Amino acid sequence: MTTPVSSPRLVDYDDAIARFDPVLGIEVHVELGTASKMFDGAPASFGAPPNAQTTPVSLGLPGALPVINAAAVEYAIRIGLALNCEIAETCRFARKNYFYPDVPKNFQTSQYDEPIAHDGYLDIELEDGTNVRVEIERAHMEEDAGKNSHIGGTGGRIHGAEYSLVDYNRAGVPLVEIVTRPITGLGERAPEVARAYVQALRELFRTLGVSEAKMERGNVRADINVSLRPSPDAPLGTRTETKNVNSFRSIERAVRYEISRQAGVLDAGLAVVQETRHWHEDSGTTSPGRVKSDAEDYRYFPEPDLVPLAPSREWVEEIRAGLPELPGARRRRLQDAWGYTDAEMRDAGNAGAVDLIEATVAAGADPAAARKWWMGELVRTARADGVALEDLAITPAQVAELATLVASGRINDKIARQVLAGVLAGDGGPEEIVVARGLEVVSDDGALISAVDAALAANPDVADKIRGGKVQAAGAIVGAVMKATKGQADAARVRELIMERVG
Repeated sequence: MTTPVSSPRLVDYDDAIARFDPVLGIEVHVELGTASKMFDGAPASFGAPPNAQTTPVSLGLPGALPVINAAAVEYAIRIGLALNCEIAETCRFARKNYFYPDVPKNFQTSQYDEPIAHDGYLDIELEDGTNVRVEIERAHMEEDAGKNSHIGGTGGRIHGAEYSLVDYNRAGVPLVEIVTRPITGLGERAPEVARAYVQALRELFRTLGVSEAKMERGNVRADINVSLRPSPDAPLGTRTETKNVNSFRSIERAVRYEISRQAGVLDAGLAVVQETRHWHEDSGTTSPGRVKSDAEDYRYFPEPDLVPLAPSREWVEEIRAGLPELPGARRRRLQDAWGYTDAEMRDAGNAGAVDLIEATVAAGADPAAARKWWMGELVRTARADGVALEDLAITPAQVAELATLVASGRINDKIARQVLAGVLAGDGGPEEIVVARGLEVVSDDGALISAVDAALAANPDVADKIRGGKVQAAGAIVGAVMKATKGQADAARVRELIMERVG
């Protein structure tokens, strides 16, 4: 008989994949961007002082009765339709019973066997263009819990803490939880698929306008279920659930770690424990949480204080007709309009640059120039600074202004990079910086002829080579002129003048 154990050792990832078949299940929670909470009128905004946004309903006080938030229902239907789900003709809420300090009612109002949306799918594209279809089992509505803060311990954990505080501002904020069916046949690409799926969902939430979808705020949180089996035709293995992973990089790392860890457990002839696990960003590891409950352990029963919900077919079709252009269709349209290759469009999407490029083109930039600056200097700067591309201190309008300055010949690429650095440093807009620093390209023939003559006089051997037919030697003179003019000369005109001056 095997004994449950956390992990005797890690197995090399490639070795684990060679001997086991990984299966994923992903549960994504998205906080809906409604003005008020799921079942009461308390504000649902972010950043208020602790416990400032509560009512008797969200605090679970006796006699307080919930009322369903109509906007939250509409948002849930939008999500279900965008995920190609069936929208239930009737559904209801249930009480999910568990006892945590951040759940003031000692139960969570959720949906169990009657979700609002079910049986859908989402097609995702990996970085190399491979398409993967993820089957959606359900998307159901529920309320968020409050937030525990453990004081005096390490890493915000309860272990070793001196005391804990609870903020109920988040309690009752509307959520939609999206649950996949087992995702099989992934092999070594399981971590990549998990990351791409959650990325695609976040993009979808933003497109639909149902959430700010800021992972750093916890607007989008992913629970990653991983199990291993000896072969694709074997029964599913015992799963673990790594809770509340809230960055794309961490999702990928958590899947890789769990595959290696579970392979070590199985190699030792021991049993994987069905449990929740905590993700540790600093060490790239998971640790045990609690033994994972099955549905029956929550003692679900219908919520007696809420009537069943029956969205009319007319309302559902009205919502469907009002859906915005979805991300996949939008990317195809923009790619055609911009003339990007598949690889260029995919890279822009992976970098989170599509919206920024679109806004830059709308501000007057050529699509090729917009891609060049966002996917070149700005992506490198964002990565070096460890920030999202959209959080850089530059706007699409400023990038378009920079591209226009280059296209008009007023500045060249080298100067443009200086200007870009000035904008990012907060020194002003591109035009303002060019004028203030005197950075315009020198195209006046008088000034250029003087600089060319000086360079030829200083390099008579190079001049002789040019006269002898070695025109490539002109590059040395161009370089000397560019140095003398601090990179502000019109290089093409300088080359023409060199050929004229040497006869």
